[in-house]
Amino acid sequence: MKVPMKNWSIFVAAAALFLSASAGAQTPKELPSAPSSVQQQNSAPPTAPNPAPQRSAQPSDSAVPGKTAPSTQSGASFPAVSVPPKNDGTAGQQPQSPNDAEDNNAVETIRKQVNEVNLIFTVTDKRGRFVKDLKKDDIKILDDNKAPLSINSFTSQTDLPLRVGLLIDASNSIRDRFKFEQEAAIEFLNQIVRPKSDLAFVLGFDSTFEVTQDYTDSTEKLSKGVRILRPGGGTALFDAIYFAARDKLMNVAATGPTRRAIIVLSDGEDNQSRVTREEAIEMAQRAEVIIYAISTNISGTKMRGDKVLERFAESTGGRVFFPFKLQDVADAFSDIQDELRSQYALSYRPADFVADGRFRSIDIEAATHKNLRVRARKGYYAPKP
Repeated sequence: MKVPMKNWSIFVAAAALFLSASAGAQTPKELPSAPSSVQQQNSAPPTAPNPAPQRSAQPSDSAVPGKTAPSTQSGASFPAVSVPPKNDGTAGQQPQSPNDAEDNNAVETIRKQVNEVNLIFTVTDKRGRFVKDLKKDDIKILDDNKAPLSINSFTSQTDLPLRVGLLIDASNSIRDRFKFEQEAAIEFLNQIVRPKSDLAFVLGFDSTFEVTQDYTDSTEKLSKGVRILRPGGGTALFDAIYFAARDKLMNVAATGPTRRAIIVLSDGEDNQSRVTREEAIEMAQRAEVIIYAISTNISGTKMRGDKVLERFAESTGGRVFFPFKLQDVADAFSDIQDELRSQYALSYRPADFVADGRFRSIDIEAATHKNLRVRARKGYYAPKP
């Protein structure tokens, strides 16, 4: 059938108008103004865009079998309880219709809120030595300035599987000492990663970030991931921590309790990130990640970047190291390894808990031993209903 030229012109114009409207409806995804504005769902991991472009294609998470969403985003868990259909005496009878069959086989899901906070902490004496023999009654804890309703569990955990992200600053500012720090990082991974138990990944960052080795228990692969890094460019430290916490550690697969940690090797100076320092800290707290930092500043004077590293460590219950010489970097890695194997874990029910997304502070101390120091994260974000 031949279309008249006049009608054909009308058809082309209408098609062009439709395509223009469709294109105008597509808007680029924007970063959240703060991590708290990212909706966290229990049924699936977050899908918000990365805070910064990566230098190369992201390795697949297929290296982590059985990846599942976390049971908690802030320390309080919300399990789904499956209840089988009631047995009403009709077992063995044939359903009257396909719809009846679907009703009989239906599984009712009941969601029950369980307010339980899990906390990892470290105790040292005045000489910095780890204290591993404390009991539940030795610890005093306040949640939002109130004593918890109950302490559900208290254990000294020295052998939990580790999920570790090694974040290496590959910017121009550390070029002079980069080679030695690479070797120290490789030695650390060789000592701490146990086959069939621990998993680690390597992430290098300058003005952008790149996962050079995804989760694995192979120290050979991890070493290769460290060695292929080359220094150059600016520094996007905050973006790297934000990404590691949200996309790598928050949803890491595990069949039981694990210790999640980020180890940062950097001078702490940031000049390229799209997220702020506090947004990166908040994301680490939501992922329940401990941050350890090794400063690459060997000037002998505390710089602005060192204070940034201190803020990350103190907010998450970690620790920052300031090596005086390059050889001390290896000692700092060794101290981190000892600490990850020398921690306590407790769970408790907070008083007056409200699932309103608000930050709740945690204060913990060794009440019966005044000369001991307790390190733990400063608080958590209550989940939203």
